[in-house]
Parts: sequence; structure tokens; C-alpha cells
Amino acid sequence: MVDYGLKDRVALVTGANNPQGIGATTAFAFAREGAKVVLVYKRIPRPFDQTKTDRNGADKYFQANAGNADVVESKLQEMGADYLIIESDISNENAVKEIYSKTLERYGKVDILVNNAADGDMDGLDTIEKITPNVIDETFAVNVRGSILMTHEFIKHRGDYGRIINLSTDAAQVFAGQITYGASKATLEALTRSIALEVAKYGITVNCVAPGPTQTGWIDDDFAKEVIPIIPMGKLIQPQDIADTILFLASEQARMLTGQVIKVSGGHAL
Repeated sequence: MVDYGLKDRVALVTGANNPQGIGATTAFAFAREGAKVVLVYKRIPRPFDQTKTDRNGADKYFQANAGNADVVESKLQEMGADYLIIESDISNENAVKEIYSKTLERYGKVDILVNNAADGDMDGLDTIEKITPNVIDETFAVNVRGSILMTHEFIKHRGDYGRIINLSTDAAQVFAGQITYGASKATLEALTRSIALEVAKYGITVNCVAPGPTQTGWIDDDFAKEVIPIIPMGKLIQPQDIADTILFLASEQARMLTGQVIKVSGGHAL
């Protein structure tokens, strides 16, 4: 069994109210390693059909992201985890400062930052023919601005251990149909490399995980039948696959790994 050296480390994870999501799954993974976890989330209200939330698909996914973190918190309690949950908006500078203030007041440090929170258009408007200024602004506000603000505060309050892990998408470089979302994630990959060079002098590593089609509750059976054939490994990526990679990047063992974008995609979008 691998000892990642994460016991009593403080891991701050954004975008963590979906119990099936990458953020929550990563928080659970850190907790199992004995880390203290801080979960940040923002409710994203979208219409959904309550009668369809018992199975994977858009309605289940929208319900999870519109809700609070009660289910996630219950699981953390069952695990006996040491945790803090904050509802906030990372695109707001003052809110980000408050997130760190609360975290430092509780734990005195932040060792690991996972920039997982993301937003994107779900109404088919993220194409060059249909794009609106709101789609551009709202997507970049969270995916880029929010991640930069969270990273800025992390560096400002750095300690003797530092790991920053950003979340992109495996199709960031070519994402027809979701051009603003893809562009925001490609920007995050560029930021990963640039910031890694800037903060290496502090012993802080900055890396990026780019998931392929991941079952966070949004892929229904029909879509799964379409997408699985284009994944060379022949199956959907699971949130735990992403969390396991994040654990490694956050670990002692990854101390000389920085500025990298790692696709966890089963070979999809290579």
C-alpha cells in the first residue's frame, strides 16, 4: 500500500457538492489518507426533472450541482474525517480571501490546492455561431479567474509544502461545440506551465489533470453507448481514477513533477 505522506496535510478542494463528482471523490480520497479537507462549492441552479434524478443523466447532474453539500458531508462524517465546508464563489476576490481566512483560522495552513470548480454553458450556446457575451464571461469567471485567484492566495499564504493541481479536460485543445469551455481549460493548462516556473523557487509544484469522459452522474446510457467506443480503453473514466492521480500529484513522491498536463482519459483525445 502506498503511503502518500498526506497525513495531517490540509487539502483545499473547489467544486465539491456533487457526491459523484471529481471534487467530492478527491476530498474522500484525501480524507482516507488522513488529510484535513476543506471543500468549497457554489450552487448552480439549473432546471431538472425530479422524476429522472434516480438515474445518470443531465437531470441527476443538474440536481447535484444545484444542491448543498449535505450528502458529501454525511459521508465525511461517516469516515471520521476532519473537514470544513464553505459555500462561496471563487470568481469573487473578497470571497476567495474569506475562504482562505476561514481555512487558516481552522487549520493554520493550506498545503494542497485542487482547482476543480468549473462552469460552462449547458444550453448549446457555446459555439462560434451562437456564443453570447454572458457565456464567455461566466465560463472564464470561474474556470480561469477563479482558479487564478485561488492560486494567488495559496502562494500568498504558502508554507513549507505546496502542491497545486488544476483540472482541465482531455479535449481542451480542440473542443468544437464547447469552444469557450475548451478555451478556458486550455488557458488553465497554459497557466499551469507558467505558474509552475514562477513558484518552483518556493518548492511548490503545479500540475494539471485532464480527464476524459468521466461518469460524474451526467452521462446517461444512450450517451455512454456513443462515447465508450471512442475511448481506447473501452470504458468510462470514473471519478476515483482522477482522484488517484491527484493523490499522487499531491504526494511526497511527486516532488519533482511540475508543469505537467496529465490526461486521465483511457486514451481518449490523445
